[in-house]
Amino acid sequence: MSKLHLLLQRLFLLSLTACYHVCYGDVGTAAQYSPPYLPTECYGQDISQFPANNMFASASDGIWNNGAACGRQYLVRCLSATVRGTCIDGQTIQIRIVDRAATSVSRPSSSGTTMVLSASAFAMIAASSASEINIEFQQI
Repeated sequence: MSKLHLLLQRLFLLSLTACYHVCYGDVGTAAQYSPPYLPTECYGQDISQFPANNMFASASDGIWNNGAACGRQYLVRCLSATVRGTCIDGQTIQIRIVDRAATSVSRPSSSGTTMVLSASAFAMIAASSASEINIEFQQI
């Protein structure tokens, strides 16, 4: 085998490995919402449902699963938005689902997204001036 052939073979294997690490989660969209957050579909008026760091979200019907999403945790990162520079590079957050987006008390900045992040969670991965972003998310 020639050196060029071996080099091309190694480059191909490296590209597969890189995609495995980079392309691991599901892709969707996210909006943000602000208080009031109570009551929620998952836990009603229970204030202890919210993580101390305010990293929580409402689930769209696509991931709601008849309420089975309550309490699920996801890793979420911003991939892109309509305005360049909206995403905060290298930032991944861990959020907890506490509500159903369709019935939340506070309305989202954009309708029909995969999840609606708390204002605090959204600001950790994207410019808070954005109404909607493209995300990668993975249940943990």
